[in-house]
Amino acid sequence: MTTRTARTRNTTRPPGRHDQHRPPAVVHRGPHHWFADRLLAVLTGRRPVHSLMGHTVGPAYDQLIALAPADPRCEHLTPVIRGCGRFTPGPGVIEAFARIATGDRLTALAFRLEQGPDLRWRCAAVELQGLRP
Repeated sequence: MTTRTARTRNTTRPPGRHDQHRPPAVVHRGPHHWFADRLLAVLTGRRPVHSLMGHTVGPAYDQLIALAPADPRCEHLTPVIRGCGRFTPGPGVIEAFARIATGDRLTALAFRLEQGPDLRWRCAAVELQGLRP
């Protein structure tokens, strides 16, 4: 019996692979990226508004209802997030923005996240500038 077949499997690499390379580490991008993805899905009609019900506070849910399309259209151009950034004015608050591209058109999405006593982030305000995605 050879050493190769007798060794125990204490590695994460696939069988038969002998190099030492590991997959890239998962990058933690922050809650503003997660919210930007979900807000875009709601604003384009790919997800229902109520999917963010537990993730919003105050007037933000009403703002989403007003901004979300009543009749989602199936367009040939899918809006994508081209950039997302944030500003932290104080502890437990993130003011974030996302640049949304639909073909050659750009739309700006701004939103405010507040961290509750349970340490969960919730959207407190949403604003859309420019052309609707």
